[in-house]
Amino acid sequence: MRLRSLGTALAATAALIALPATHPPAVAAETPLSQGKTAVASSEENAGTTATKAVDGDAGTRWSSAAGDEQWLQIDLGSSATVTQVVLNWEAAYGKDYKLQISGDGSNWSDLKSVTGSDGGVDTLDVSGQGRYVRMLGVHRATQWGYSLWEFQVFGTAGGTSAGCGTSNAAQGRPATASSTENAGTPASAAFDGSGTTRWSSQASDPQWVQVDLGSVQDVCKIDLTWEAAYGKDFQIQASSDGQNWSTLKSVTGASGGTASYDVSGSGRYVRVYGTARGTVYGYSLWEVAVHTGSTGVPPVQGGGDLGPNVIVVNPSTPDLQQKFDSVFAQQESNQFGSGRYQFLLKPGTYNGINAQLGFYTSISGLGANPDDTQINGDITVDAGWFNGNATQNFWRSAENLAIRPSNGTDRWAVAQAAPFRRIHVQGGLNLAPNGYGWASGGYIADSKIDGTVGPYSQQQWYTRDSSVGGWTNGVWNMTFTGVQGAPATNFDSGPYTTLDTTPVSREKPFLYLDGSTYKVFVPSKRTNARGVSWPANAGTSLPLDQFYVVKPGATAATINTALAQGLNLLFTPGVYHLDRTIDVTRANTVVLGLGLATLVPDNGVDAMHVADVDGVRLAGFLIDAGPVNSDTLLRIGTPGSGADHSANPTTMQDVFVRIGGAGPGLATNSVVVDSNNVIIDHTWLWRADHGSGVGWDTNRADYGLRVNGNDVLATGLFVEHYNKYDVYWSGERGRTIFFQNEKAYDVPNAAAITHDGIVGYAAYKVADSVTTHEAWGLGSYCNFTADPSIVQAHGFQVPTGSGIKLHDLLVISLGGKGQYAHVVNNTGSPTSGTDTVPSKVTQFP
Repeated sequence: MRLRSLGTALAATAALIALPATHPPAVAAETPLSQGKTAVASSEENAGTTATKAVDGDAGTRWSSAAGDEQWLQIDLGSSATVTQVVLNWEAAYGKDYKLQISGDGSNWSDLKSVTGSDGGVDTLDVSGQGRYVRMLGVHRATQWGYSLWEFQVFGTAGGTSAGCGTSNAAQGRPATASSTENAGTPASAAFDGSGTTRWSSQASDPQWVQVDLGSVQDVCKIDLTWEAAYGKDFQIQASSDGQNWSTLKSVTGASGGTASYDVSGSGRYVRVYGTARGTVYGYSLWEVAVHTGSTGVPPVQGGGDLGPNVIVVNPSTPDLQQKFDSVFAQQESNQFGSGRYQFLLKPGTYNGINAQLGFYTSISGLGANPDDTQINGDITVDAGWFNGNATQNFWRSAENLAIRPSNGTDRWAVAQAAPFRRIHVQGGLNLAPNGYGWASGGYIADSKIDGTVGPYSQQQWYTRDSSVGGWTNGVWNMTFTGVQGAPATNFDSGPYTTLDTTPVSREKPFLYLDGSTYKVFVPSKRTNARGVSWPANAGTSLPLDQFYVVKPGATAATINTALAQGLNLLFTPGVYHLDRTIDVTRANTVVLGLGLATLVPDNGVDAMHVADVDGVRLAGFLIDAGPVNSDTLLRIGTPGSGADHSANPTTMQDVFVRIGGAGPGLATNSVVVDSNNVIIDHTWLWRADHGSGVGWDTNRADYGLRVNGNDVLATGLFVEHYNKYDVYWSGERGRTIFFQNEKAYDVPNAAAITHDGIVGYAAYKVADSVTTHEAWGLGSYCNFTADPSIVQAHGFQVPTGSGIKLHDLLVISLGGKGQYAHVVNNTGSPTSGTDTVPSKVTQFP
């Protein structure tokens, strides 16, 4: 498909060394249907190579993706069109194999053309199809870089399913902002107030802009401008789904002011007039901007709405409130691998005499801006009666953002893994053990204030972050604290405690709350060297619910991706969601928040979620459950080779859990891979099931739990268990982990099955040999080789040696003598022995 002369080919080769200033114009002379339309992509290499650069009509600008094979670039033509030809003008980093696809809704795609063996240059492809959306779907790259297109041009005939342009002004009375205002009497809002006697005017300089928020993504079909005497000579009319990434709907040059109307085609939530050259010595001044919208027959995904059937919203006067809690608990108490998912949301107020017992997949949260806005004079209880007083399987439940005054002075929260206790004010004590003090294997507390004493009693391990406690009675093996006022002093040489005065970097989990009668999601700010709770100061931003696609049971991955492409965030309501394609999060600062342990199940071997290498994505509050066909990576954050610095605005992964097997056969080579830099992993449990259905050495095969390739990644509260190979494999530089809990796989058939490089057993926590700087505190690994108790694992931890490698307070334990460890880390540390579960410790390595 090479349509270039030898000289042109040599010029393209030279572009690898020095990019020329200009490039040949597009082959076709007519204006493409795609020019200036909305474009989105699976990823963008950097801020200078955005998706819109491939449809701007400028052959000197380009889109380029991250360096991965499965990348795509998608164009919204604005309305249905008959497409007859596509022209791809490749930069030196071209696609060798790719597909051109078309869709009526941006979700369900049909192939227009499959291309194999392209050699780059200009590919002109005759096609035949009708739809609104056209995309290039990369299959294999030709180079080590990503995909890069100077221009993506779509030709054909517009028309099809458009239902006309409305006459009403969708912008009237909507929120407006501007680059500047001349004075207080000429605000941006005056251009959208429906009055011909008020105006916006800017400062006297170029460029200037005024924009309006339509409230949701709309199909924009016409713009009316009424200029005051200070008009714009050259300007662009632009649209955006997120107020950050803009597509040009119309470029105007040589305008003469007055009143003018422009037919446009595109979609967006935000519309702006972007002036580049004034017609006078004054600024820009508009009496009025009117935005007309229409329907293409394919309505965009709308934000907001109700919270679905599995969210139970209550207030202090709700009839039979205790019965509501009891009914859900009766269903969920022992329903460890069932499909029920529930979220209780308590409106602000005082609740007297209730006991909310929480079973599996049940969450309870206050809807106030602060925990003390929702006061429970009673209890939130987790106990282990269903399992004969053994709390080691009290997984998958949560409590958040409320105050508890326990009925007998002490609340009971006897949980195991994946049961966060966040943003809680306990006006009394907290007991972390089950009734009868049976075994317990938790746990996690963050951003909470416990006025009384915390009693772990039989809890094996626990991590507490950025909180305050009135006291702490004991610990069994590994109790780690960072930024906790009232925490006990470090005594790991003789006891269980590791205490750091502050948490180096933290950011609290986003949460749903009520502002009056309006639902919003609060997104807390990053803190450095934090100590104590973040509230009531509550630094951060609030996002209205209409900026979220409220995902309900039955939603498809295609609709979810369409919502993301429109610039919406995601709020998963409680339920189990089967995915036939990967959820692609590509926009910076996207929030993906789950309620009631919403669960994502990838089908047919797809990955569950990919996050682009962008700033500030927040992932929180959901479970990924592997499907029966092997997925390569259930959750990937960033793309291979990601190099951007996100330290100012890191991506966070909080209360995101992974399960392989247990609810049925599950397979995944990697559970979580972190390629981006500066990611904060704040409380996760990655679990290859040791019980339930679909469990066996190869039945629920999962080689790696967490793989970290990015630099400067921080993990606080890392629980990873039972993987076939390395539970954690860390290749990035300057990584830090604060608290790690691990059990090695129970079902190892024999020593030969885990012997590699002359070593028996894969370390629970492996730092790659190439790493020069890494530090970790409060690490524990336990073995329970029930299939072959004679196995002696070489070590729990394996790290390179050097001045930049520092491990503090680590231990290994044999549970009841079912297998042993020869060493703690590398060849250092005493072996475990016998059946008494006595830890072997190393307080400092090297």
